[in-house]
Amino acid sequence: QVRLVESGGGSVQAGGSLRLSCTASVYTYTTAWFRQAPGKEREGVASIDQTGRTRYADSVNGRFTISQDSAKNTLYLQMNSLKPEDTAMYYCAASRTYYVGGSLKSANYPYWGQGTQVTVSS
Repeated sequence: QVRLVESGGGSVQAGGSLRLSCTASVYTYTTAWFRQAPGKEREGVASIDQTGRTRYADSVNGRFTISQDSAKNTLYLQMNSLKPEDTAMYYCAASRTYYVGGSLKSANYPYWGQGTQVTVSS
């Protein structure tokens, strides 16, 4: 069983920055960040594989950066130039299956964190 614990959410004005963290109880091969806004489907934001290759949603490419510290089993999401449309609950997800560059498909991740809220005001 893999336990994931997120932290770092909060409220920020448009144009600001936040960094999310997610610590896993054990090592996993592929991890990702997803988000879900009220009334919308969960969407993949960014993913990373064990070699450090990444994948981003078009809506965040160039503004968000996913990274990992394998020694600490910790995943990060640096979010810059935040927009009100980035407001959502953000979830960390993990898989013991290796996907090259990771995956932005939620069905590929059996392990999920409890979520952390990000609110961006205009």
